[in-house]
Amino acid sequence: MLGNFSYHNPTKLIFGKDAMGTLVGELADYGKNVQLVYGGGSIKRNGIYEQVVAALEMAGKTVVEDAGVMPNPTVEKLREGVCIARENRVDLILAVGGGSCIDYAKAVAVSANLPADVDPWQKYWVDFDEPAADLDVIPVGSVLTMVGTGSEMNCGSVITNHETKMKVGHVFADARVFPKFAVLNPEFTFTLPKYQMVAGIFDIMNHITEQYFSGEDDNTSDYLSEGLMRSLVTASRAAVANPEDYEARSNIMWCATWALNTLVACGKSTDWEVHMLGQAVGAHTDATHGMTLAAVALPYYRLVMPYGVEKFARFATNVWGISPEGRTTEELASAGLDAMEAWMREIGCVMSISELGATEDMLEDLADSTLVMQGGYHVLTRDEIISVLRASL
Repeated sequence: MLGNFSYHNPTKLIFGKDAMGTLVGELADYGKNVQLVYGGGSIKRNGIYEQVVAALEMAGKTVVEDAGVMPNPTVEKLREGVCIARENRVDLILAVGGGSCIDYAKAVAVSANLPADVDPWQKYWVDFDEPAADLDVIPVGSVLTMVGTGSEMNCGSVITNHETKMKVGHVFADARVFPKFAVLNPEFTFTLPKYQMVAGIFDIMNHITEQYFSGEDDNTSDYLSEGLMRSLVTASRAAVANPEDYEARSNIMWCATWALNTLVACGKSTDWEVHMLGQAVGAHTDATHGMTLAAVALPYYRLVMPYGVEKFARFATNVWGISPEGRTTEELASAGLDAMEAWMREIGCVMSISELGATEDMLEDLADSTLVMQGGYHVLTRDEIISVLRASL
């Protein structure tokens, strides 16, 4: 492995069918006032809300609800959450939901105690500043109900600004932004609609490939990534066939966590250009995050494949089981991407941004909203960004 790195992850994970039984004990470590964050109300229909509220009551907490977190949490919603946190002097933010809820909770956590004249969007998602050492960052806990983002065990937070047409993720360097604990019961994902499940599955896959398709050294992180991808492909097929297959859903949940808790990034430069392209689409269409990634991934990877052909060939053999016999390196690499495309279609990924609401006349604006990353095998020019987006239509 090349490069230097440090690895520290302070999040405590509680995993399995009995995980919720630990929530009361986890809550005991924090103050009385809890901001309960959740989305559109599905947790009330499936019974998870009642379990969480019961735990909060048993722990003697005073609860203020912060509902209505949207799939792509906005600057406006962030400001609303900040007001709730300040007015109620909350001691813990408990996010019950998927990555959007947890991302939003982290954003509120780092923003609530900023000086009144400091704009969180500008500070954290434009200037990419870190919280000051003396800033009171509110602790965050989570109960995970949708998998994909890995937000339950990382320090990233994605916020959308519709006015500027920007959807930006800030991976904070400050360990205080990591959730303190995460409750993971795979059964909580059973009632998720197939579209959302598949979006989460591809989000997981792309988190891994964003890190995998970088570097040329023999890196242990790549071997870990290959194992995660093989597990994800197997489990995804089983979960699509039977959404209540506990083994499959548990493996998907565990893959999601390890795909983006920085472990497989160790020693890697990492790419993240697919995310920049997908987030630009999401900022303009409000489409589901994982599907925006699915729609742009293959055109991007086919464009950059010649610059990292050896890794793409390895991907074909070690992830998809394609024999190199009788193939050139380029043919093997291409076959690997073909295999990924076949799997994406099999499980039901969206394969074009036009299905998500993007149009030809939006391409220039989409390009303007796409950040250019430096860590992959090729740094895109503006013309190449437009070419990838056009090929994604």
